[in-house]
Amino acid sequence: MHTKRLVTLGLLTGISLILFIIELRIPNLLPIPGVKLGLANIVTVYAVFRFSARETALLVCARILLGAMFSGNLSALIYSACGALCCLLGMLLLRRVLPQKQIWLCSIIGAMLHNIGQICAAMAVMRSLSVIAYLPILLVTGSIAGLFTGLTAQFIVSRADPGK
Repeated sequence: MHTKRLVTLGLLTGISLILFIIELRIPNLLPIPGVKLGLANIVTVYAVFRFSARETALLVCARILLGAMFSGNLSALIYSACGALCCLLGMLLLRRVLPQKQIWLCSIIGAMLHNIGQICAAMAVMRSLSVIAYLPILLVTGSIAGLFTGLTAQFIVSRADPGK
């Protein structure tokens, strides 16, 4: 990895952590546990379309680990990791078939995959299938959040590299 790309990935990791911490400070507008806007995912969606799979995976891993440490919520690490893995794999596959004008769609599907990964982790941790009842709520709210983060990432991609 070239120095410039490494520095850029470091900066993007820092930006995603700042967005993560800002989001922790925003009061939850909905009385539904676990529902978040996912501001840090703006950076992830951007990275999916601008960096290699390996580089994006490193950024996501760093954000998840550092975010868990900064928030002091290490117990949420398994849920974040499972959600992020499903989301990242799905978005990396989608970037091969979706045009850049549909980054927002990739983000929505990624958000839904993230929720599915989190529910799978919860089923494994709790050893219960009952948590799957929470999935429809997460899919709806995740789709709305994914649309917002996707449109934001699409705007940034179009401004950062207008030729593509």
